[in-house]
Amino acid sequence: MARKQAKRRKQQKAHKVTLPSFPWRKLSALLLAIAIITLSYQFSAELLNQPIRAITIEGPFQRVSALQIEAAISDELASGFLSANLSAIQEMLVALPWIDQANVVRRWPGNLEISVTEQIPAASWGESGLLNTRGELFVSAARHVPAELPRLSGPEGQYPIVATRYLDIREKLLHTGLDVRRVHVDARGAWEMTLANGIDIRLGRRDVGERIQLFLDVAVNIISRHESEIEFVDMRYSNGFTIGWKNGSRASARDFETEGSGLVAGIIE
Repeated sequence: MARKQAKRRKQQKAHKVTLPSFPWRKLSALLLAIAIITLSYQFSAELLNQPIRAITIEGPFQRVSALQIEAAISDELASGFLSANLSAIQEMLVALPWIDQANVVRRWPGNLEISVTEQIPAASWGESGLLNTRGELFVSAARHVPAELPRLSGPEGQYPIVATRYLDIREKLLHTGLDVRRVHVDARGAWEMTLANGIDIRLGRRDVGERIQLFLDVAVNIISRHESEIEFVDMRYSNGFTIGWKNGSRASARDFETEGSGLVAGIIE
């Protein structure tokens, strides 16, 4: 009998199931991590939505005011201090007609610093266009075109070519004391320049680049010596150029042979 009871107790022990302990520590750590992440997200969201407290705008303002700048970017400023897209703000500023460059930075805790550089008009294009020092058309319909600006004109859409040549010629004339006042390209593609002293330079339609170079290499020296007497310089010749005098008199032509080039300039007296 005792053996049967002992055997029964052994069988009961054999069928006893031990349940695993619940991982309360791991669950607590997980819940804590979730809570921290949630709070961090809420805090970050509130921080992102903090309004911009102040805007500092720096720059020499002649054509654009600080109020115009702030109005142009007002929609982006409404998104908040950290949410504001600085690249988008910069693009909005540069899109303004008279803004050449812009820089935008954040200053903690809630300030935006904006610095701008205005366009510098180097010449006019057509009736009311303005070109900057890089030959870019930054205003196509200016209300006022400064009278002192050199005037460039030509067929629609040709301003990059005209402006590039004008800027190149102007730079090469700096050491001569001469300057270009006007450059015009007509509908046929014929080029003509007027210097600041009133002398017209006729370049024609063909080989304009070579004729400009001849003008710079040779004709400029003659113009410098006879500036007050010359009315025009006609570069439309295959082997030289002619010069017309202000008195309009015509006599026998004197030939000026250029040193080392073999080119001849016929001077109409």
